[in-house]
Amino acid sequence: MTHPDSPAEALPCSARGCRTPARWALRWNNPRLHRPERRKTWLACDTHRPSLGDFLNARGFLREVAPMGESPTLDEWTRTTKGWPREREE
Repeated sequence: MTHPDSPAEALPCSARGCRTPARWALRWNNPRLHRPERRKTWLACDTHRPSLGDFLNARGFLREVAPMGESPTLDEWTRTTKGWPREREE
């Protein structure tokens, strides 16, 4: 059995139906619902990074895009975390 934090169990892209390991963290918030400092995170593979980013940006929600290893919202985030894989609330 593989440990849930191993590279073989990488977090998948948040695009519907995509199971490709994510390489990007798209950090966003809805200013009508969230405090300005709050961030939610969608994960994206290289293929879906543009479309997920465009979706969030068109609504004025996208705040930043960071490589997975540089996203503070993904610290201690694994397959066993509640809410996996879609998003994590801070």
